[in-house]
Amino acid sequence: MGLNLGDIYMQLSLYLPNFRDEITVEEIDRLTDVAEELKFESIWTLDRIVVPEKSDRGELEKPFGMMSEFPNQLPVSSKGNWLQGLPLIPYLAARTKHVRIGVSIIVTPFRAPTVMAAEIATWDQLSRGRINVGVGAGWMPEEFVAVSAGHIFKKRNKHVRETIEVMQGIWANSIFEYDGEFSKFEPCGFGAKPVQKPRPPMYFSGLVNPAISAKRVAKYSLDGWIGIMDTPEEIRKWRGAIQAELAKLGKEEMIDNLEISSMMPFEITKKETDQSPAGKLTPTMIGTADQITENLIKYKEAGMTFPLLWPPFSGTPTSKTVDDLYQLKQEIMPNI
Repeated sequence: MGLNLGDIYMQLSLYLPNFRDEITVEEIDRLTDVAEELKFESIWTLDRIVVPEKSDRGELEKPFGMMSEFPNQLPVSSKGNWLQGLPLIPYLAARTKHVRIGVSIIVTPFRAPTVMAAEIATWDQLSRGRINVGVGAGWMPEEFVAVSAGHIFKKRNKHVRETIEVMQGIWANSIFEYDGEFSKFEPCGFGAKPVQKPRPPMYFSGLVNPAISAKRVAKYSLDGWIGIMDTPEEIRKWRGAIQAELAKLGKEEMIDNLEISSMMPFEITKKETDQSPAGKLTPTMIGTADQITENLIKYKEAGMTFPLLWPPFSGTPTSKTVDDLYQLKQEIMPNI
């Protein structure tokens, strides 16, 4: 018997806004401390290496995330002072004791699979077993070129598959070898294994094609999926696609334990916002407390297990975000 979606226990996760025109370590510290105090399930950083100058003019080769609703532009200036997401992870591990920590998402073509697997294992040791692993293919050709991975762009999905296989192989075996296109090595040991067994939870992020994401999650028995700015209807669609792929592989029971999330801009306002249907541009988590309560109930009924809250890129001080997080946890969530 499948899980009744109304019985899902919804937790909260926070995207620490390391990708912002102006962000300080002190602001990251404050938001991290609040998430820990309020017993959020997890905190996440964003993996964004570069912002091409032509993004400032809206002239990127592809729209944001390859999603047609968005402009050919990033929400941060090429002259911004953002912080890199991956180097923050060991820092956050040392600063916290309970909240889980992840990167949403690691763009795998920017790193060697073996190096990433070994480093994540050390992160898990440093955090005493609190690492979440989000992986995805990336979408911006200009960024691939800037990090010397331009030749991988057209095969980036294959790179993700090989990275998952290498990670899972290294973490499960004292000695491991692999013969792929992007990773090929003789039997080797890679040091300490992750604390979590059989491995840290793994999440796949796919933003456009539910079928492809579903196949990745099902084939590799991943623990969850992370989208971006999805409506409740889209969450239901993505969950259904994953469930169908799991059924093909005889893994139907996995759906009841699968984490379903989406990164969503978050701010509590005094006045109601326009919630007219506009796909991913619908501000479902920007609105009054009553509007956000209503939408969170819809998300829960659609199968979302945790919203990944995304503080505004600009115009809202961190102190306001802190106040909103307290109100969300203490006044809104008891009604969900």
